[in-house]
Amino acid sequence: MRTLLVTGGAGFIGSNLVRYALDHTTDRLVVVDKLTYAGSLLNLETPLKDPRAAFVQADIADRDAMARVFAEHRPDAVLNLAAETHVDRSIDGPRPFIDTNVVGTFVLLEAARTLAASLDPAVRERFRFLHVSTDEVYGTLGASGLFSEDTPYAPNSPYAASKASADHLVRAYFHTYGLPVIITNCSNNYGPFQFPEKLIPLMILNALDGRPLPIYGDGGNVRDWLHVEDHCAGLLLALGKGRLGEKYNVGGGNERTNLQIVDVLCQTLDELRPARSNPAVKVTSYRELKTFVPDRPGHDRRYAIDASKIRRELGWAPRHTFESGLRATVAWYLEHRGWCEQIQAGRYDRQRLGLG
Repeated sequence: MRTLLVTGGAGFIGSNLVRYALDHTTDRLVVVDKLTYAGSLLNLETPLKDPRAAFVQADIADRDAMARVFAEHRPDAVLNLAAETHVDRSIDGPRPFIDTNVVGTFVLLEAARTLAASLDPAVRERFRFLHVSTDEVYGTLGASGLFSEDTPYAPNSPYAASKASADHLVRAYFHTYGLPVIITNCSNNYGPFQFPEKLIPLMILNALDGRPLPIYGDGGNVRDWLHVEDHCAGLLLALGKGRLGEKYNVGGGNERTNLQIVDVLCQTLDELRPARSNPAVKVTSYRELKTFVPDRPGHDRRYAIDASKIRRELGWAPRHTFESGLRATVAWYLEHRGWCEQIQAGRYDRQRLGLG
């Protein structure tokens, strides 16, 4: 039984990874999270009932706290998902993104390096450090082309720059110290337990409440969408089979404009919870709530991932189609309004962020 240390495990992708790992492996999981606004024990209520899961509230940038965690649990692998992630928030206040995404990653790398040096050679051979990153480090694409693992980094937001910095640190620890690292860069995730500041849950909840559906600019910004469960499967594959020192792009191959996403969400909501029968709204279709607002500063126009390397080398392929995955996501938020209310309470009122 391996012990996996999952940082950021109370966040959106992290909590989904914890559930996926408990369901698909025999591993023991130690979940570390600072529990900021987007990381909540509400996301871990079921996983933490499993005797194989333990939780530690701590900041990955706290060197002493991480030293204690590594000394006590001596993980066989570290999966670093701890990060400040929302681009709009990084525009309003970049400092937390540097503290967590850059300094925190550095502290984890040092703790992992210290632990690895203390392990018996056979155990050290199995140790892994998986760093989970984003396609935003690559910048923006034109109308054609895809991000590959060889695409030069060109981050355009404080968030993207902080993640790019962390990626470079992880790569350097492999080449300088021989730390057995693997880096993954994913496209936009969607699915259950996503904090409502992100596009898909924000649109769902605003629509249900009869609030405007704010669409940045002309709505033509393109993203590649990946169901979070498919991402989690890719992460565990990369951890188990990935080549050391390598990067793997994980993308769903589902390019959509933001406007297309909003339209599909409105259509799905009109089928599952019709606006005509929703007393909170005064329109006959949720599409009537669409509102175009000034664009985000430095808004990257298009992202698209070439995931052929992880498909070819590790045999990964997404199981969810975009249509089925998005419909299931809408249904989940409809069925979990209590979670939605609790996760936002006193933290966020779905207001516009990132105006610069």
